[in-house]
Formats: sequence, structure tokens, C-alpha cells
Amino acid sequence: MGDLFNKVHPMARLGPLTQPTSHPAARSVRLFGLYLIVTGTLLLLAPALLLSPLALPVPQDVWVRVTGVLALALGATDLLTAHAGPPLLWRATVWRRLAAGATLLGLVAAGIAPPAVILFAAIDIAAACWTAWALRSAAASMPERPHPCT
Repeated sequence: MGDLFNKVHPMARLGPLTQPTSHPAARSVRLFGLYLIVTGTLLLLAPALLLSPLALPVPQDVWVRVTGVLALALGATDLLTAHAGPPLLWRATVWRRLAAGATLLGLVAAGIAPPAVILFAAIDIAAACWTAWALRSAAASMPERPHPCT
């Protein structure tokens, strides 16, 4: 089943990657993973270092640290994904980051989050666009493979 999926899925056009970690999309996912690791570590261990310079309130409850744990988990997943090389997962990170950025913008627009949160949304959206561009560029440079069902 997995082999059939790899043959008919549009991302299969990228073909086998001999050096997935050197792929431009892998580099973008890796850099975003590092960003999440740094951000998550700061939120977990020293949230004031990250939030105070942005004039964001530093919560004293546990939830800012829980958010740090989640950011660390996503960052580690992105680092592993960048290293493993499955283009389908790189594409999934694009949608995840676009959704996160749009949600953050929505929170600001609704008046629930302060305007400084736009910075985090912009980073998510810019990084997602970078990965999408890298994937599209790589797919465009690959020769068209015939569909296996035709």
C-alpha cells in the first residue's frame, strides 16, 4: 500500500532523495525546527527573556511553560523530519505553520492577543512560504514522471 501511495501521490514527483538533508525544503524545515527549539526552551525555562522585550505580559501560571514544551516537541519533530527527508512531511509542516500563523493573526484581530503576537505569526507564515517555495522549485526542476495508472 505504501509503495502504491508513493507512486501516485503528487509529492512522489520529487523522486528519491539521495541527500535529503541538503534539499532546500529540508533546510527551511530544519531552521524552523531550531527556531521552535530556542523559543520553546525560553518559554519553558525563562519566559521573561522572550516575552518582556516584546512588551508581552509574562504569565505566572504554568501554561506558558506548557506551551514551551509543545514548541520543543514540534521543533524536535521538524528537526527529525528535515533529516529523514520525506517531502510529504515537509509539505505538512507548511500547512501546519500557515494554520498557526492565521490563527495567531485571528487572535490579534479579535482583540484576544496583543499586536506583538503578529511577529510570531509573521515568522510562521514566512517560514511556511519558504518551505512551499523550495518544494515547488524542486518539483518544477524534476522531469515529469508518467502516472503509473495510465
